[in-house]
Amino acid sequence: MTGRVLLASGNAKKLNELRRVVEAAGITGLEVLGLGDVESYPEPVEDGASFEENALIKAREAFARTGLPSLADDSGICVDALNGMPGILSARWSGRLISGMSVDEANNELLLAQLGDVPAERRGAAFVSVCALVHPDGAETVVRGEWRGRIVMQRRGAEGFGYDPLFVPDDAEANGRTSAELSPAEKDALSHRGKALAQLVPMLRAI
Repeated sequence: MTGRVLLASGNAKKLNELRRVVEAAGITGLEVLGLGDVESYPEPVEDGASFEENALIKAREAFARTGLPSLADDSGICVDALNGMPGILSARWSGRLISGMSVDEANNELLLAQLGDVPAERRGAAFVSVCALVHPDGAETVVRGEWRGRIVMQRRGAEGFGYDPLFVPDDAEANGRTSAELSPAEKDALSHRGKALAQLVPMLRAI
């Protein structure tokens, strides 16, 4: 019998990450769906005051709309010199598109500008991922993963998404590379989302 879990995201790279985690954990008979695999519904307003609240808003809405076990991630980067911002505002930090740039590029450029006078030793940051899973019986599990590192002076690398080109992890395995210079497998093993999803493996196995 095949179980199904819905990732409440239209982000193909996040969907691929979850599928890799499921495969790496040896979970068989579990089909991982994305929003493109179910009937479309209006995205809920993410008006929570924390990653935890926003993840639950998305997971609860997906479960209510589809009846499927639903998982949602809310993530962002928290920069020490900016008192933890952009935080939950990471995805929309630039506020608007800059002509000729994608949203990710505009967000990266704004962050670089805000840290323009901040020396290397004060450019510490952490990626945060909170994953919420609403189970078939309506029970909820919320887990959190963090990935410490620093913000570099210019973008490097073509892998990943979001702020990956600006973030060099503290992990020795990264060897000074940005998250966008790591292979998908390397990133899964180290990242904030990988750490959060790993905590959900027993629940996913039970679906």
